[in-house]
Amino acid sequence: MFDSLSDRLSGIFDKLTRRGALTDSDVSEAMREVRRALIEADVALDVVKSFTDRVKEKAVGQEVVRSVTPGQMVVKIVHDELVKTLGAEADPIDLQSVPPVPIMMVGLQGSGKTTTTAKIAKRLTERDKRKVLMASLDTRRPAAQEQLEVLGKQTGVDTLPIIKGQTPQQIATRAIQAAKLGGYDVVILDTAGRLHIDDELMRETEQVRDIAQPHETLLVADSLTGQDAVNLARTFDQRIGITGIVLTRIDGDGRGGAALSMRAVTGKPIKLLGTGEKLDGLEDFHPERVAGRILGMGDVVSLVERAAENIDQEKAQAMAKKLAKGQFDLQDLSDQFRQMQKIGGMSGVLGMLPGIGKMKKQLDAANLDDKLLKRQTAIISSMTPQERRNPKVLQASRKRRIAAGSGTTVQEVNQLLKMHRQMADMMKVVGKGKGGLAKLFGIGGKMPEPTPEMIEAAKAGKMQLPPGMKLPGVLGGGGGLPGLPGMPGGGRFGGLPGLPGKKK
Repeated sequence: MFDSLSDRLSGIFDKLTRRGALTDSDVSEAMREVRRALIEADVALDVVKSFTDRVKEKAVGQEVVRSVTPGQMVVKIVHDELVKTLGAEADPIDLQSVPPVPIMMVGLQGSGKTTTTAKIAKRLTERDKRKVLMASLDTRRPAAQEQLEVLGKQTGVDTLPIIKGQTPQQIATRAIQAAKLGGYDVVILDTAGRLHIDDELMRETEQVRDIAQPHETLLVADSLTGQDAVNLARTFDQRIGITGIVLTRIDGDGRGGAALSMRAVTGKPIKLLGTGEKLDGLEDFHPERVAGRILGMGDVVSLVERAAENIDQEKAQAMAKKLAKGQFDLQDLSDQFRQMQKIGGMSGVLGMLPGIGKMKKQLDAANLDDKLLKRQTAIISSMTPQERRNPKVLQASRKRRIAAGSGTTVQEVNQLLKMHRQMADMMKVVGKGKGGLAKLFGIGGKMPEPTPEMIEAAKAGKMQLPPGMKLPGVLGGGGGLPGLPGMPGGGRFGGLPGLPGKKK
C-alpha cells in the first residue's frame, strides 16, 4: 500500500544523502518535495502541513547542516516524525476487563467487518488462549449471520445460534447472557453496516452500544477509500465513541494516506492491519515498523515474528540436521517453497527486507512472484517419491511425464533441476566439517577450496561459486548479490538460485 509513497520519498532522500553538506535551501526544497509526495499519497492537508513544519523546524538547524552525515540526519528526523504521526507506540486490543470482555465491530458495509471479526477471534483463541464467542447482529444483509457461522466453523470459534426474527438489540442482549453463562473470556459483536452513514444506522449502533457496554469499539475501515476513511472515523467517533481502528486491504494498491492521517485527525489508534483475505491475514500495527517500510528501511522484526508463528519448529530442526550432513533433496526444496508461501510468499518476504525497494526493477525483471513458487511446487508434486529423493533417475521420458502432469514445459523442469543441483552443491559445502556454514558465508577463516565437481560445473557455466571462493589459477570468484551469498544466481537475480525469467 505504501509502495508509491516509499518510492517518492526514497528518491528525495537519495539526493540529500549523496551531498556532502546541506544548506537551508536544500532542506527547504526537499521538504517541498516531501509535502507534494504526501499530498499525492492522499494524506490529509492539515496533517501534511503540520508534519512538514515539524520536520523543517528540526532539520533547518546548525546540528543538521554541520553534522557529518546531514542527509542521514534529515532521514532520521523524518522517520521520527512519521512514527509520531502514526501514533508513537503500538496499541493492541485491550482485554484488561471483567470477562466476558465485549468487543463491538462497527463500520460501513463492504469494509470487511465480518471477516475481520473472525480473524480477531481466531487470533485471540490461538495466540492469547482466550475462549471467544462471536455474534452477528446484521439482520439486514442476506446471509450475514450464516457467513459468520461458517467462519466460526472454519476457525473453530463458537458462534451464537441464529434465531430468525430477532432484532439486533435482542441478539446483543442474548449474546452477553450466553457469554456469561458459557464462561467465555471475550464476546465479539459484529454489527450491521450500510453503504453510507445514516441516522438509522447510528441509532441502531448506539442502542447496541448501550446494551453491551463494549470495552473496545473497533471501527473497520477499508484503506482503499482514502480520505473518506478519515471522515468515516471522525463521524463514528463523534456518534458512537470508538476506541481503535482496524485498516483492511492494506495489501492493495491504495496510496496509504488513510493510515498516515487516521491517528492525527481522530486521535484514535490504529490497532490492527488486515493483510489479506485468509483468516490469518492480520497483524498488529507498529508505527515504528510501518515508518521503516515507508522509508525503505524494511521490517525485519515483523518478518521474523511471522516466520516464528508459521514455521513448524520440528520440521525446521529436522531440515537443519539434514543440511548439517550436506543432504538436500527435491522434497526439501518443495518444503522450503511451502514455508515461503506461509510467511507471505516471495514478494511479501522481499518487501520486508531493507533496501529491496531500490531494486524493484531488477525484481520485476526476474519475475519473482508467488506464481513462480506454485509452478515449481507443482513440478515437484508431479514426481514420484523416488524421483524426489534421487533426481539423477530423471531421464527425458520422465521429464516429459512430469511436465505434462504439472502443466509446465520440459525446459521449466530442467531449470528447476539445475537450481536444485546448484543449491545441493552449496549444502555440501555447509555440511563439510566444523564451521562449514561460516565459511560458506565468508565469516571468519579461509574460504574452502572448491570441490572437483564444483570446479567442473563452474567452468562449464552451470553454476557460480560463492563470494570469495576462487577457481585454481583464477583471480576472484563468482557470486551473487551482497547479502545473499552462496546461492548462485545463474546471471539473473544474483544470489537467488537460477529462478526462471518471464515466459516469452
